[in-house]
Amino acid sequence: MSDLSGEPVVSIRNLCKTYVSKERQGLFQSRQRVIQALKDIHLDIYPGEILGLLGPNGAGKTTLIKCLTTLLIPTSGSIHVNGYDAAHDENGVRASIGCMLMGERGLYWKLTGRENLDYFGALYHLSPGTRRQRTQDLIERLKLDDIADRAVETYSSGQKMKLAFARSLINAAPLLVLDEPTNTLDVPSARELRAIVRDLNCQGHAVLYTTHQMVEAEELCQRVAIIDRGQVLALDTVSELKSSLRQDGVIRVEGVIPPNAYAAVRRLEHVREAALTSAADRAELRVVTRQPRLLLPELIRALFDNGAVIEDISPAQVTLEDVFVALTGRTLAEDTRAA
Repeated sequence: MSDLSGEPVVSIRNLCKTYVSKERQGLFQSRQRVIQALKDIHLDIYPGEILGLLGPNGAGKTTLIKCLTTLLIPTSGSIHVNGYDAAHDENGVRASIGCMLMGERGLYWKLTGRENLDYFGALYHLSPGTRRQRTQDLIERLKLDDIADRAVETYSSGQKMKLAFARSLINAAPLLVLDEPTNTLDVPSARELRAIVRDLNCQGHAVLYTTHQMVEAEELCQRVAIIDRGQVLALDTVSELKSSLRQDGVIRVEGVIPPNAYAAVRRLEHVREAALTSAADRAELRVVTRQPRLLLPELIRALFDNGAVIEDISPAQVTLEDVFVALTGRTLAEDTRAA
């Protein structure tokens, strides 16, 4: 467990990132459009801490990580990693970070898995002997023995993701940055990866773990930062974030819920927030309320009167997604990228 009173491995202050793009209006006219991807971010990550970065697509997670890893230059603000200032010592920052940012896309597909690991080890100026030893250790640890000497282009998506994870560990950096690392992995492989992350955490490594999966965040992270539309809306332990809804209840409804029924629910007096997730012909509605007993009959009536078909309705345990719903009025499944 990390000591939050100690010196942070990562210190981010007043971080902003603004993009300016041109939108065409007709054949010969255009106008500038300003997109504020990050807005005044403050964040610390401590030795031995796994900090989860939780938010939907378009929230600013990847932009934040790219600024942290020196792939993007911030518009304003400061970033310090392992004592190095990202604005003045990019090489020091890069040497302090092991990162898995683009998954399988960051690999050389014509090289074997072993050659990839050796190559990236060389980029970190590891000696040939150290590279060979760490490469073999990682191949064994991630159970890549059967494919290590095959060209990466022959790997499955899951195998490429495991190799990309191994690549992020080759330099044994004090900070590990993982951007959706279990994406495309099967359940056993994802479980193994999380176990390795926990082990590295116990050894003192700091981890920034980006995910939109609540289960992963709750299982791994000592603290979670909820980010949306470029802002950190909440930052605390998982238990404290859930406790922020201690006076609220959550009602879950499954069935066919048309837009007008959802709109009617949101107008009900005792509804604090509500969010709808649709998949094919089935939808899930989660309603946050401080008066679940008073709300329930009104909720059922509003749904029926507006053409909804209720297949299941029940109280639900508070999750990190409910915290996100209470903060934003949307679910993590909603894509908030600028159109």
